[in-house]
Amino acid sequence: MRPTSSHPLLCLFLLLGFGLGLAAPARADITVAAKQLSLPGLRLQDLSARLGEDPAGGLHLQLQAGQADVAALGWRRVGLHLDGRLQRDVQLRWTFDGRVQLRGAPGGALTDAHLGWAVNPGSDTMQVELRQDKAQASAWLPLDQLSHAKISLRQLPAGWLQGLLGTVWSGRLTGGRLDAELALDAGDAGVQSSGQFSLAGVGFDTPSGTLAGQGVGGKGRFGFDSGEDGARLSLQGSLGGGELLLGPLYAKLPAHPVQLDLNARARRGAIELDRLRVDDADALQLDGALAFDARGNLQKLQLDRFHASFPAAYQRYGQAWLATLGLRELRSAGHLSGSLDLRSDGLHAFAFDTDRLDLADGGGRFAVSGLHGGLDWSAQGERPATTLGWQGLQFYRIPNGAAQSRWQSRAGTLALQQPLSVPVLQGQLRLASLDWRPAAAKGQRLSTSLAVTGVDMASFSRALGWPAFPGTLGGAIPSLRWVGDRMELAGGLSINVFGGFVDITQLSLQQPFGEAPVLAGDISLKQLDLGALTSVFDFGSITGRLDGSVDDLRLVNWSPVAFKASLLADGGGRISQRAVNNLTAVGGGGIAGGLQGAVLKLFKTFGYKRIGLSCTLRGAVCQMGGLESGEGGYTIVEGSGLPHLEVVGHQTRVDWPTLVRRLREAINGRAPVVR
Repeated sequence: MRPTSSHPLLCLFLLLGFGLGLAAPARADITVAAKQLSLPGLRLQDLSARLGEDPAGGLHLQLQAGQADVAALGWRRVGLHLDGRLQRDVQLRWTFDGRVQLRGAPGGALTDAHLGWAVNPGSDTMQVELRQDKAQASAWLPLDQLSHAKISLRQLPAGWLQGLLGTVWSGRLTGGRLDAELALDAGDAGVQSSGQFSLAGVGFDTPSGTLAGQGVGGKGRFGFDSGEDGARLSLQGSLGGGELLLGPLYAKLPAHPVQLDLNARARRGAIELDRLRVDDADALQLDGALAFDARGNLQKLQLDRFHASFPAAYQRYGQAWLATLGLRELRSAGHLSGSLDLRSDGLHAFAFDTDRLDLADGGGRFAVSGLHGGLDWSAQGERPATTLGWQGLQFYRIPNGAAQSRWQSRAGTLALQQPLSVPVLQGQLRLASLDWRPAAAKGQRLSTSLAVTGVDMASFSRALGWPAFPGTLGGAIPSLRWVGDRMELAGGLSINVFGGFVDITQLSLQQPFGEAPVLAGDISLKQLDLGALTSVFDFGSITGRLDGSVDDLRLVNWSPVAFKASLLADGGGRISQRAVNNLTAVGGGGIAGGLQGAVLKLFKTFGYKRIGLSCTLRGAVCQMGGLESGEGGYTIVEGSGLPHLEVVGHQTRVDWPTLVRRLREAINGRAPVVR
């Protein structure tokens, strides 16, 4: 014989049976009151019961308790009221027909339900039926083993199970209904149940917000076992429709069935799926394990095998997760297979393989076409060498040609096995070496040595939407390190353009694929031909040579937020009337100092001795300067010869957006307006 039932209905029916024994010979009302009554798994406080004759025959039973506690279902301080007619029918069965009302039960369970109850000594069975609105529940129990029940549920609100789930899980059911046919064994040690079920529109969430579901439907078979060490659940079936959030994984389930097979364990709020199999025929198949702590934080994501078909896999399962990595509106096509071992302390292993995969970031930061081959990395030991190639590769709108690379993982480092040459804009990018340490949470993650040669600047400019600068770009970066989320480049790049050189040094890039990448560096300008430079823009003609620097440059999401720039042409030359007007407007001046407007219009070009302009950007304000400063402003152009020209800037502090507008108007051939 199993222990006495801890199921609340079973205990309640035992009370009724006790009342029957008392009431059989009665001809007058019987009233019973108790401060507290305890049965295994059930405690009633402020209990009162009244049993009397019913005018239609039989007995009228009223029972109420101020507080009812049912440990197995997680019910605490639930109010109970029972009112109905008790009688014995012609088949000698005891039956009860009435209403049960609970107050404060999880999910609003049984707030006003019809209760039917029958005891048949001939068949040694008890039958219970509950109905409230659309919800129906029926149970059949053997009288010699009331701890066992066969239960049928129809349109049961999922929230009614909140108390039971709350004993092993910190989450909350938020909606939906279920049907089920199940067997249940309840005892002091816990509850065991198995059967089949169907769900419609079920929702749930957790205090941390990292586990949630909405509108989930499905059907299948289950097994459930709860005890002092937690609860275990096995489930085989399918899900269709709705949304699921499991830590970093968000799934928008399709209308067609997604096959699901899992074993889960819940203990002290933590959840572990030690077996997880998913089969969404046209999108994703996987076999692995998943675990979360009591706060909903991901502890383990182990995919022993996965196969993803794009774009369906991205649209249904990868979109939200990749968005947290800064990759939004990804365009994809092809297939990808592999494995993954991710734990609370970081990445432990991954491998993938594809015969063709096309990916393109919606923000234009990267794209790859015809990706083929794969990578195989582990934080420990050595893995077989792999080959990874592509037909096309693009970073920030810079196209790269086809290439093929060879890799191998040893002791946590995925290393390029031989130098790699990649065609880029009529030139070449050559990686002499590359070491990647994916598990390095802090410190150096990536180091490489690379060189750029012969990149056509006109093609480079067009790719970035700039005017077509003539010249070539080249340079060597003997060391590129990825430290934390920051790339640091030793060495530098040199651009041979406009008959001179632009050297870029001290480069670093933070969060390169994030929402707001941060680029920092220093730029040096050496002997640029101003005639060639100004011919590219519709700014006006200036001849001579230009030197300068842009120090402490900082761009956030590719927009300048800080720098210290200084430009100087001190070798003399000629400047056109249009260039004079534009320089005057950029500096916030009026008519060129020392010249009347009517006289200025008589000349097309002027000789100059020096041109100088500086800007220090801090807090969206540019501190302007030039060759010399005085009470009247700062000199931008110092003239030479006759007519003698002098351009003076009067605004020393200019809003950065205003300065950008003036420059844009100048280079686009419109006279800048000083406001």
